Amino acid sequence: MTSPAASPSPGAPGLDIPEVSVTPGGTASTSLTVRNDSDIVEAYQLEVVGDCAAWATVEPERLSLYPGTSETVTIRLEPPRSPEVRAGELPLAVRILPTEHPEAVRVPETTVRVEEFRQLRTEIAPRRRRGWLRGRYRLALRNEGNCPVQLGFTPGQPGEELGFAFRPTVQKLEPGESAEVGLRVRIGKPVWFGSPVVWPFTIAVAETGEAAEQREPAAALDVRAPLDAEFVQIPIFPKWLLAVLAALLALVLAWFTLVRPAVRSTAKEAADEVVQPRPTPGSPDGQGTGGTGQQPGGGGSSAQPGTGGDGSGNGTGTGTGTGTGTGSAGGQQSSATIDLQTAGGANKTGTYTVPAGKAFGITDIVVANFQGDEGVLTINFGERKITTIALETFRNQDYHWVTPITITENDTVTAQVTCAKPGTPATGRRAQECHEVLNVSGVLSSTR
Repeated sequence: MTSPAASPSPGAPGLDIPEVSVTPGGTASTSLTVRNDSDIVEAYQLEVVGDCAAWATVEPERLSLYPGTSETVTIRLEPPRSPEVRAGELPLAVRILPTEHPEAVRVPETTVRVEEFRQLRTEIAPRRRRGWLRGRYRLALRNEGNCPVQLGFTPGQPGEELGFAFRPTVQKLEPGESAEVGLRVRIGKPVWFGSPVVWPFTIAVAETGEAAEQREPAAALDVRAPLDAEFVQIPIFPKWLLAVLAALLALVLAWFTLVRPAVRSTAKEAADEVVQPRPTPGSPDGQGTGGTGQQPGGGGSSAQPGTGGDGSGNGTGTGTGTGTGTGSAGGQQSSATIDLQTAGGANKTGTYTVPAGKAFGITDIVVANFQGDEGVLTINFGERKITTIALETFRNQDYHWVTPITITENDTVTAQVTCAKPGTPATGRRAQECHEVLNVSGVLSSTR
């Protein structure tokens, strides 16, 4: 641009600067005409001063003019695209300093209009958040333009499952200012079991307000594409917990359908056996009056010595039978004892034989292991095995039957002991042999 020369006072340069507009990041220029109206040759030094000095230059910076001549210089403007160069009108001044007459310095001024540009930098963190029902995010904003902006936020999601809340909902930023906006994402329904569900969404940041609506599209806010993020909804209960719950449910069902009925049945049978009255054998009305060894029509007692049986050739045992009390129909209370002493590592069998013409209805047996021996005890009634028990599991053991177990004449009650290790009796000294005592009781009646 050129401008007409002014008519200053003698000795001062003639000058004038037109107004100019410039866009940050671009280039603009204007001109200044300097005229020497003095009567001597004068040299002039030109320098840009004021707010535009950082990004304005004069070409050339020095002039030498004869009297009555003039020359035009170019003022080049190159403002950076930065928030530091605010939009609006700025004064532009050029100081012209004459070398011969410095007192005639002049500073002509004009106005530079800096155009607006809008640029915003945005970021969302974190890009991926995990949670049951909600997740929190942070929007980082920075106004890198040269004019204030008022921002609004628009969420986007393929469906309508997610809810969004911004705090604050509107943000105003001056040039070069930074701010943070909180974002809370929430989903209405939980995921109880299964795999995590990924919900992608976007956040668009745009300028709001009346000024933004009236602004031309070319002057719109320069902002990156919508921000992308994800909310990963994790299940309330992990997969392994579902397997554990299924196993627990199976155990509960097994308890109520299988184990509990069996336990209750066993307990009921045991209770019935305890509370059921047991008649005393030997009297018609179920009540015995034993203790005298006398029977109606004649008193007496019976005793049957036992015969020791050879158990593996390692020893013999003895058994004796005695009868006491009263009875009728030829029956009376009777008992027999088998006493076994067995060397360590050996087997021994003791036997009681039912007398000829008799039948022995056994209702009770008592086993004594008073030394605490270790080994195995087997009890047989005739050909019938009653029990096999480990000696170390008891010191005294008894068995009772409401219905007698009958052994006929010449049948035997046998007790077989395998001695693994003799125990220690109350004397405190380890015994040399295992020692067990078996007593059987019942009704001994005549079969003839």
